[in-house]
Amino acid sequence: MLKILIADDHAVVRGGLRQFLAGVPECRIAGEAGSGQETLALIRAEDFDLLLLDIGLPDLNGIEVLKRVKREKPALPVLIFSMYAEDDYAMLALQAGATGYLPKDSPPMEILAAILRAGRGERYLSPALTEKLLAGTTPAGLRQPHDSLSQREFKIMLLLSRGLSLTGIGETLFLSPKTVSTYRARVLKKLKLGNNAELTRYVIEHKLDG
Repeated sequence: MLKILIADDHAVVRGGLRQFLAGVPECRIAGEAGSGQETLALIRAEDFDLLLLDIGLPDLNGIEVLKRVKREKPALPVLIFSMYAEDDYAMLALQAGATGYLPKDSPPMEILAAILRAGRGERYLSPALTEKLLAGTTPAGLRQPHDSLSQREFKIMLLLSRGLSLTGIGETLFLSPKTVSTYRARVLKKLKLGNNAELTRYVIEHKLDG
């Protein structure tokens, strides 16, 4: 039986999925989360067989949650279940490690087929997306400027956005203030930002910290 974690900030969606899967003996809703941080806390505390993940979470961008989940539990299949069109986010999600991408307006039998296939660790693509991939008409995904940051640069970006000084960041990461300053300059250049205030606004707007 698949132990499924549902991550969606809308209780009605979680309730609908719970009701829909209640009659499926192969599946069990073993956890629910309404935010990115709740999702990460649950996957750290418990083992699941599948994560059904929405992109539009209130605290963290769903793609960022996906990346963190794959770093911590690389073997956990993640099926994106989103209201956003496949053309907007599907390729980006797949590149970040998602097992599949499923629009919320998919027919019930397609939803069930996707869940069962993803739970087995198999890649799931909707018939429409598969057709677009074969035809070469699907965009490569909406890559964001912060996707080009290294792990160290990303961490320094978050610390800067929290108001830490170069010295404070250096003490946290065991780096000299001069080295931190070099990283800061790289981050600002890659994000095409001018100062820490713009960087903080960028982090908030993209829900990268939570």
